[in-house]
Amino acid sequence: MALLHVENLSHSFDYPLFQEINFTLEPKQSMAVTGMSGSGKSTLLHIASSLLKPNFGSVFIDDKDMYKLPNNELVGIRRSDIGIIFQSHFLFKGFSSKENIELGAILSGSEFDDELVQKLGISHVMSNKVGDISGGQQQRVSIARVLSKKPKIIFADEPTGNLDHQTADEVMGILYDYIEKNNGALFLVTHDLELANKCDIVYRLEDLELKTLQ
Repeated sequence: MALLHVENLSHSFDYPLFQEINFTLEPKQSMAVTGMSGSGKSTLLHIASSLLKPNFGSVFIDDKDMYKLPNNELVGIRRSDIGIIFQSHFLFKGFSSKENIELGAILSGSEFDDELVQKLGISHVMSNKVGDISGGQQQRVSIARVLSKKPKIIFADEPTGNLDHQTADEVMGILYDYIEKNNGALFLVTHDLELANKCDIVYRLEDLELKTLQ
């Protein structure tokens, strides 16, 4: 059964972004969407992750039509099944790194994952307030918070934008390893074609449609 199925999505603001978009994401699959700034990549991610209702079309997660669910059920799915890594970290600045990660785990009924923190190279900043650590460290704390939820689908919008090349490769390796071990899926938005080409499926959002690159 597909983890994510998008059917006939169309959306516009002051101008059309995309029309009749269709794709499916299976367990253990990774998918990247590339394209120029303003092409609608992040908007597509927001719609696919249940954050923005499309003008037309449907989004199914585990065969559930996200935009037809009652709000309490939708919130439950967002909390337990969906993990979103934004370009902006959206961390709680008054909290320590560990407290930010623990919050994600508590909300989904999971436990703090020391091994994950070590893999991301942030063990030494767990007691620091997130406002006192670097942008790259904040990004890795944000990724740890998302993965600690044990989501079925990870939506990542430029997740390595604040990281150097080596660290970016290591972080993406952790994401790929996660979906393999947990039968999860990854929906990645990126400008980095090298990063995109490591995914199983690669699209370019252009001229209102998704064009297959691999």
